[in-house]
Amino acid sequence: MCVTPLKDLVGATWQNSHIKNKLARVLWVPIIAERSMPVTERIIGTPFIWSPTPDEEKLMAMDWQELTDMIVLGEVEKITGRHGQVLQIRPKAANSQAKTQAIDKYGQPFMTLPRGFYLKTNFTHQLIKNHLHIN
Repeated sequence: MCVTPLKDLVGATWQNSHIKNKLARVLWVPIIAERSMPVTERIIGTPFIWSPTPDEEKLMAMDWQELTDMIVLGEVEKITGRHGQVLQIRPKAANSQAKTQAIDKYGQPFMTLPRGFYLKTNFTHQLIKNHLHIN
């Protein structure tokens, strides 16, 4: 979805975060396909515009806070896909050579892989199922 800031988070809030802004309104284009399926055989579903419900936004804000707290406390290397209910942080780099600066638990800068915020797969699946009215 977007890059996760790994330093200079003083004054950062969910309300002023880049990820909240990005997720305020999303155009989804469902594509029915399997990885092995040729592009010409894939089925494009009906696109739809989504905005988070108040409950979904509350979950996102809680995840953002948990993950941001870990970054601020210098625990970026401890973040895994298990953290968060609907948002997660994963490496976001073309290869393992790409590095960005973060802050460790002692407040010292170090180089690490860039990270990005993503919606969790099960949340995304449920969102699409809800839109398509699939049980």
